[in-house]
Amino acid sequence: MTGAEHGAAFEPLGIAVLTISDTRTRADDRSGQLLVERLEGAGHRLAARDIVRDDIAAIRAKVTAWLEDPAIEVILTTGGTGLTGRDVTIEALRPLFEKEIEGFSVLFHMVSVRSVGTSTIQSRACGGLARGTYVFCLPGSTGAVKDGWDEILVHQLDSRHRPCNLAEIRPRLGER
Repeated sequence: MTGAEHGAAFEPLGIAVLTISDTRTRADDRSGQLLVERLEGAGHRLAARDIVRDDIAAIRAKVTAWLEDPAIEVILTTGGTGLTGRDVTIEALRPLFEKEIEGFSVLFHMVSVRSVGTSTIQSRACGGLARGTYVFCLPGSTGAVKDGWDEILVHQLDSRHRPCNLAEIRPRLGER
């Protein structure tokens, strides 16, 4: 059986939220705000939040700076994972991954198909490990953010989740 282990201590993580959009502002960034509400509601700390345009250099520069910040243990992005010419989040961030978390993409699509059917093939949601920091790239819709957070990330970033979780192995990510 999976779920939270009773009696285990919750260890909050420092999570940064990056919205990638040419049109969103803090005032109308519903997906970024939803992630902030969800992560804080789960007991984690918002370590940083920003919005950058759909530009490979801008996305990579922001995430690279956050990878240097020891208070940021997880980076969640929303937007830019589709197939159009302006969707460049994956091109910006996948080269930073030392290890890709292929299971995140697979599980995201399994969850997403229940919400949007076969339209899930239009998403390139992915996750990876960069410099000891988890990076998850979610689509820009609130529905996709809910699917990714509520069905996957809330559990895997909870140190009490069993049989295992990403939070508990974080201290060992730098092993060589």
